[in-house]
Amino acid sequence: MDKHLYNITSKNEAEAVWAKCLSIIKDNLNWRTYQTWFEPIKAAALSGTVLTLQVPSQFFYEWLEEHYVELMGKTIKRVLGREGQLEYRILMEGASTQRNPAAINIPASNYHKPSKDSNYVDMPLKWDDPSNIKTPYAIPGLKRMQIDPQLNANYTFENYVEGDCNRVARSAGLHVAQKPGATSFNPLVIFGGVGWGKTHLAQAIGNEVRRLHPNKAVLYVSADKFINQFIDHSKNNEVNDFIHFYQLIDVLILDDIHLFVPAAKSQDVFFAIFNHLHQSGKQIILTSDTPPKDMEGIQERLLSRFRWGLNADIQAPGFETRQEILRQRMRREGLELPDDVVKYIAYNVQSNVRELEGALIALFAQSTLNRKEVDLDLAKRVMKNFVKTAARELTIENIQKLVCEYFHIPYDRLLAKTRKREVVQARQITMFLAKKFTKSSLKNIGEHFGGFDHTTVIHSCQTVENLMHTDGEYKENLLELQQKVQLASI
Repeated sequence: MDKHLYNITSKNEAEAVWAKCLSIIKDNLNWRTYQTWFEPIKAAALSGTVLTLQVPSQFFYEWLEEHYVELMGKTIKRVLGREGQLEYRILMEGASTQRNPAAINIPASNYHKPSKDSNYVDMPLKWDDPSNIKTPYAIPGLKRMQIDPQLNANYTFENYVEGDCNRVARSAGLHVAQKPGATSFNPLVIFGGVGWGKTHLAQAIGNEVRRLHPNKAVLYVSADKFINQFIDHSKNNEVNDFIHFYQLIDVLILDDIHLFVPAAKSQDVFFAIFNHLHQSGKQIILTSDTPPKDMEGIQERLLSRFRWGLNADIQAPGFETRQEILRQRMRREGLELPDDVVKYIAYNVQSNVRELEGALIALFAQSTLNRKEVDLDLAKRVMKNFVKTAARELTIENIQKLVCEYFHIPYDRLLAKTRKREVVQARQITMFLAKKFTKSSLKNIGEHFGGFDHTTVIHSCQTVENLMHTDGEYKENLLELQQKVQLASI
């Protein structure tokens, strides 16, 4: 048979097998986890009972092996039988001077670096010691200078609250801090909305590097400051000195790289700096409000390099995480708040962490100036300056909208008579909460979902009760939703 035809057939079969695996995996995970860790995986080949999967990076592979090895192992054996096995293919684009994508194959749960006589392309897992690298245009004496890292000492991992919104980015940041420049996620690109903790995490990495590796030169700089420095040096014909200085940094943290969009010449200079640092085994950490794929106006050659390592997103902190952020700030400042006030602030300030902490400070300021105890009434008055709130009666429609927002399901889909798992689950939870928090009859609740009868509502409530006792993650989601509904009724 033609070898090319055999590869196509093998890939088609592999895709069919992986599709069956995904249908099983999807039923065992929440949609966000599935979307993050399993949708990017592609079936590469099927050889007998060995399925080869293509994953985007070394970090991605390590995360799968650490957190989902049991689920994937059971799934592949269920689809391919007892002899079923997994193998990963990791794509590495542009390592060092290499431009074309390369791949290595790693047997699941049995990692080993390919030998020199292997048929696979060898992937560099460790860089040369940076001290062995000669800076081609080094300025005499500059290497011995004490460089101010420009880091905020309060931005540490201890002060950075971990949650579902940032767990991957935080884990990657710790790994980078332990082995700067010697991991597969270099550069580390951290992206997310304004005030979601990107700068805190990036500087926490820098502070941790300084603690663990005091001899390494760490520098934090915002993109706008970098651009202004470049402009000043250009006016004085000192561009080479500017480039050479940055080439001596061991860990460079560049904040808000999306601000490079209107600065074409600054992009050219940063391209030269990036290449030198990366090839010298130095660590690069970047932050942005948007993922690299959505950055319009950034040179493609830079965007390509941003994809060499790990792009880790930070999402808006969830309700539980917002509460913990408030409590940590209270502990740090020696403050105390009633639990219902903490929950009220966490529920009403959802935009970003800075506003969350700002609301806390404003509340204590009002309490001190007016000599009043902090209670829910005072919190409501203070919160009017931070969010627009309006008293409203808790209705079935309110609960439906809260559940739709929580599960990212369009409102009209919740009311449609579909049997899709995620919609059915959301509908059952909504009926359960409507029965618990409103005085509506079972018949009335059913009518709010397009005409279901009271027996469907009873069945839904019983299903929710059963799953609460058997599924820990399901129970956590339900408890969080119950708190949201309670706070909506305050």
